[in-house]
Amino acid sequence: MLKINSIHHVAIICSDYQVSKQFYTEVLGFEVEHEVFREARNSWKLDLKVAGKYQIELFSFPDPAARPSRPEAAGLRHLAFEVTNIEGAILFLSAKNVQTEPIRVDEFTGKRFTFFADPDGLPLELYEI
Repeated sequence: MLKINSIHHVAIICSDYQVSKQFYTEVLGFEVEHEVFREARNSWKLDLKVAGKYQIELFSFPDPAARPSRPEAAGLRHLAFEVTNIEGAILFLSAKNVQTEPIRVDEFTGKRFTFFADPDGLPLELYEI
């Protein structure tokens, strides 16, 4: 059986970074953990803590497409599930005829991850801890 430990984070691409940053920090009260401008992508990435835990990634991209799917569209970017063994999780999904992308490494954390999709095409991620 696939063992998912918890939800690791939710990533959201916003259409107006400053407005969204103000909403998530000043209206909802999420704490800024880390903020970085990714020059190569002309994109901001804001890591937010919810109830003392890192749970929300807020991204900006120039002119994101107005659609609820990938790639890099306004709205929900993907939902990530924390796993201990990414290869085991991929094998389990493969046995259920779920295709995953090649494993990648997060450039900021060095952690491994992969993406797959639900039946409606919603991007989902396995993130190894």
